[in-house]
Amino acid sequence: MFKRIGNLIRGFFGLFVSGLEKQNPEALLEVEKENLRKQISEYNKGLARHAGLCERLISQVEKESKQIKELTAKASAHLKAGNRKLAGEYALRLQTLKEDHASNVDQLEDAEKTYEELKSARDVAVTAARDKIESLKRDIDETKIAKATAELNEMAAGMINEIGGSGDTLNRLEGIVREEREEAKGRARVAKDSIDTSDLDAMEAERSALEELALAEFAAESGIVIEGETSDSDEEASASEDGKTM
Repeated sequence: MFKRIGNLIRGFFGLFVSGLEKQNPEALLEVEKENLRKQISEYNKGLARHAGLCERLISQVEKESKQIKELTAKASAHLKAGNRKLAGEYALRLQTLKEDHASNVDQLEDAEKTYEELKSARDVAVTAARDKIESLKRDIDETKIAKATAELNEMAAGMINEIGGSGDTLNRLEGIVREEREEAKGRARVAKDSIDTSDLDAMEAERSALEELALAEFAAESGIVIEGETSDSDEEASASEDGKTM
């Protein structure tokens, strides 16, 4: 019973964590990047220990090479001097040292090879992980853009549906405005046709006659001769001359 309850709790907790991961992929990616840095650090520590082994073997091989040269020189010198026993001791030590030296050279070669393989494996793994991280970052950015585009499209579709739903109202409003405009034009036309233009013409003629009379009086008082008109004395003189001619 308790085991089943524990499994159920773990299941709910797993669903909760999965939901959080889906909602925050950037945070999950940062966690993985931090894990990668820790793994690289630990791997480099192990690689450094192996590199230390290589350096110790290098030092040992170099030391043995130097000792081989010294023992070879001493054995040769004592043999030439006739000290066979001492030359034999140096020769025996030289033989043992050469065997150890050969073994250490083989270990150094294997250690160097292993170091290069480990370093290459680290570089390949790190490169692959970084490429994966960059790919995930691009995927996350593309997902954000896709979500934003989808939301905009959904908003646009909703606006179109709302605008389409209000089309009947707009059509009714257009008809009302058109009817009011036509009615106003008709009223203006009727009012215009109802005006008696004969009275307006008589009033305009009367006003023009008064203007001409006032202008003639003003010209007479000012002694100004208006073109196209003659004074009464000129008309009388013209009439008498016509009578004499006849």
